[in-house]
Amino acid sequence: MTRLPKKLQDKLVQRDVQNTLRHLPEANNLVDFSSNDYLGLSRDAKLFQRASQLLAERGILQNGATGSRLLSGNHSLYSELEAKLSEFHQTESALVFNSGYDANIGFFGSVPQRGDVVFYDEFIHASIRDGIKMGNAKAYKFKHNDIGDLQRKYQIEFQRRGDDSIEIPKSSTGVGYVITESVFSMDGDSPELKAFVRFCQKNRCHLVVDEAHAVGVFGINGQGLVQTLELHDAVFARIITFGKAVGCHGAAILGSKNLKNYLVNFARSLIYTTAMPPHSLATVLASYENLTASRLTSDEQIAQNQIVNLSETIAYFNHKLKLLHLHLEDASKASSSDDGLDSYFIPSVSAIHCCVLPGNERVRAISEKIQKAGFDVKAILSPTVPKGKERLRICLHSFNTHEEIDNVLQTLSFCIQNP
Repeated sequence: MTRLPKKLQDKLVQRDVQNTLRHLPEANNLVDFSSNDYLGLSRDAKLFQRASQLLAERGILQNGATGSRLLSGNHSLYSELEAKLSEFHQTESALVFNSGYDANIGFFGSVPQRGDVVFYDEFIHASIRDGIKMGNAKAYKFKHNDIGDLQRKYQIEFQRRGDDSIEIPKSSTGVGYVITESVFSMDGDSPELKAFVRFCQKNRCHLVVDEAHAVGVFGINGQGLVQTLELHDAVFARIITFGKAVGCHGAAILGSKNLKNYLVNFARSLIYTTAMPPHSLATVLASYENLTASRLTSDEQIAQNQIVNLSETIAYFNHKLKLLHLHLEDASKASSSDDGLDSYFIPSVSAIHCCVLPGNERVRAISEKIQKAGFDVKAILSPTVPKGKERLRICLHSFNTHEEIDNVLQTLSFCIQNP
């Protein structure tokens, strides 16, 4: 077997020395505070059975898609699912991709053109960054959720172009794109989406929102934060994924019919890959049937019941955080002058809650202690997050009990006080 080139081996050694070397974890039976399965739908037996039933009803017996969507792989469930998504998410059209990563690199690698400008939040997902790098547009990052910094970056760019107006001149062929997430995956917080909409409307920019961690969590039926705020008609495109609260796999881009037509012709991650197999799409369809709760009986409303449970779980978690106080002998270990456990956490009303504990070694050691106590809580290390902002990422689910939350927070509190 050919040896790994030395420069690649050296990079692995460097990661090891810096205590940032990644490993694939083994499956475990710990209490789940780590997965993105916010509604527990990935483990729901009725959903599994319904997917098989959908295939049988339609006489679809094939295991694989057999080719790309532009060749032999665009089987009938694609049009059915995309129509369902368009109706549910109140959009003109939807285009399904194999994953959120594929959707983001497909969109951002093909839509922004040379002469366009992309303004993106500094904490945007890695897949969006990768997509932007694949394109030809100029890109600026703005401070996290900071509309003022976005305005400054915008003004700098168009002053550089020799235009005295803050707004894009009507004669300009360049297009501005503003990119954010409705829930940030490593912080759990959200931007002031209404302020971003106002900015884009004033400055004739296109707003693109990644809703991967909002669908299934926000809204009566889990439509996401954009629809909950009734902003769906003001957004150029939304990226949604099925591998989180929806409990399946894949993703979709929501937007106009013209945008869909453009992506079918120019999004390389859609064009040059084998399509998703029928069973995967049937599972997504079954999950969305549950989200469309008004058409189901009370016994069948799995997803809607879990959305309510998740909302109550998030409220309980935040309530318990405020009640726990720490007694630290070493004041330098405190996150602030406040000794409350909540002072270590980034404020969040989503399913993602992050406890910032600077230092890779420190946060990894505490994570291992919590896992030994029976709770699957993962450490997020730099460079995944900025150095000094290492953290524990706690994901809440509709199936987490109050007792489990009490115990994991007590364990975390003990570990911080007894390093």
